[in-house]
Amino acid sequence: MAKIGKKLKAVNAKVDKTKLYPIAEAIKLAKETSITKFDATVEVAFNLNVDPRHADQQIRGALVLPGGTGKTQKVLVLTKTKVKEAEEAGADFVGGEELIQKISKENWFEYDVIVATPEMMAELGKIGKVLGPKGLMPNPKTGTVTVNVKKAVEEIKSGKVEYRTDKEGNIHSILGKVSFSEDNLMKNYAAIFDVIKKAKPAAVKGTYIKNISVTTTMGPGIKVLIEG
Repeated sequence: MAKIGKKLKAVNAKVDKTKLYPIAEAIKLAKETSITKFDATVEVAFNLNVDPRHADQQIRGALVLPGGTGKTQKVLVLTKTKVKEAEEAGADFVGGEELIQKISKENWFEYDVIVATPEMMAELGKIGKVLGPKGLMPNPKTGTVTVNVKKAVEEIKSGKVEYRTDKEGNIHSILGKVSFSEDNLMKNYAAIFDVIKKAKPAAVKGTYIKNISVTTTMGPGIKVLIEG
């Protein structure tokens, strides 16, 4: 632990807490200040001037990161009508009510994302209190309630991420891995920044994006200059 403490102190000293770094510089610094032995995740956090207590100021959606996520997502498809399509698209688990029962009775969570066809939603709603807190409840806004199962599974497998405001009006998203090229991390940042910028609620006046920071697993937070 003492070694980690020394490393943390050293990398923290590299980051000027009072400075707003241009994104290219922030990403470079995030990679340089990663101290984990494993391939750490690079994340971005947006602090927005929204009040999530109002439905029209809750921001939620999904996008495919052009540079990928560096993580292979396990997908569960719940369907009665698109079983073959789901299997052919590469879903890890495919089934219907029997898998909903498995989740309910066995606390089964060996997957990262659930995609459901509309006819499953009434049954799935019964375990909403179990799935909701884990961020697993399918939602039309994120493309996880759909008849186009093939497209949904393929997008998730190719780097689709979901984003949503938390209670404090923050959005956290993965940017990729420390091993990614700076170019790929920049592409992913630009894609996320663009969708969040375009999602500005009509009710928000004045400054919309208040702060942005980039960090890695166990790394220091790096404040980003908001451009564009």
